[in-house]
Amino acid sequence: MTRVKTLMASTVVATAMLGTAAQAADIVDTAASAGQFETLVAAVQAAGLVETLKGEGPFTVFAPTDEAFAKLPEGTVDNLLKPENKDQLVEILTYHVVPGKTMSSDIAGQELEVETVQGETIAIDAANGAVMINDAQVVQADIETDNGVIHVIDTVIMPAS
Repeated sequence: MTRVKTLMASTVVATAMLGTAAQAADIVDTAASAGQFETLVAAVQAAGLVETLKGEGPFTVFAPTDEAFAKLPEGTVDNLLKPENKDQLVEILTYHVVPGKTMSSDIAGQELEVETVQGETIAIDAANGAVMINDAQVVQADIETDNGVIHVIDTVIMPAS
């Protein structure tokens, strides 16, 4: 009987540990732990958007990599991170966010105009193989988080305003 109790207790502990490990992180924590979004995470912090993107959501984030930010003209990122440019930074970052959780399977084969949190629309072209968000290509899709999804893009997209 003691052996059965020990086995049951071990099973309960192992199940609890696996359950905890299987939980997804929020968008900010997922991006921070990925290692390819250091510039994006710094920008989200400078813009004061951490709590928003850690919120309930759901959100779809088109996340530019560090390499995408490096393609911007020299000095652009440093300039945007200055406190006096916070409003412009917020505009750019929220242009990369769409309300709701949109997986790649939801848009496969379609061309869409979708309104961003910033208020302007982005063009999504998923009709011809490679998925394009304006001029950015999705290089990794469907990174699920507990408050939405991240799609990795190779270029920072800029709002018209």
